Amino acid sequence: MSGKLEAKAVREFKSSAERVFDAWLDPIKVRSWMAQAVQDMPPFDVRRIEIDARVGGKFTFSDMREAGEAVHWGSWFTSEEDEQENSSLVTLTLEPLAGGCRATIVHSMDERWAEYVKRTEMGWSAMLRKIDAVLATEADEDWSVRRPG
Repeated sequence: MSGKLEAKAVREFKSSAERVFDAWLDPIKVRSWMAQAVQDMPPFDVRRIEIDARVGGKFTFSDMREAGEAVHWGSWFTSEEDEQENSSLVTLTLEPLAGGCRATIVHSMDERWAEYVKRTEMGWSAMLRKIDAVLATEADEDWSVRRPG
């Protein structure tokens, strides 16, 4: 059996852990932050957001890129579930802090993907920056009103 590698991204937010967590689960919010441009990552041309936000539920995000549609999919698990069956496991941990929270993403993957670890870290870091940018500009607004163009 091959070993596992980890890609890790950490960001501190001025928003609560609840707001950051909600940004991952609500399709309107996901579409909003995915469409946000940040340094080193342009806005995504979002095509599909499907989220069944419950343990055992599935999710699919897709966006158009030069090479075609990039589709990202998975299932929601609890921290108690066995990760041995998963070739790739992404864990989001939100730690409340005074005046905000710290988000840590750990992407555990098979060692055969070693050449992608740095790029994966950069991608997760950019996504956390996208969420932070949207949360910072819309601190108390209702996200359901905002529809990216």
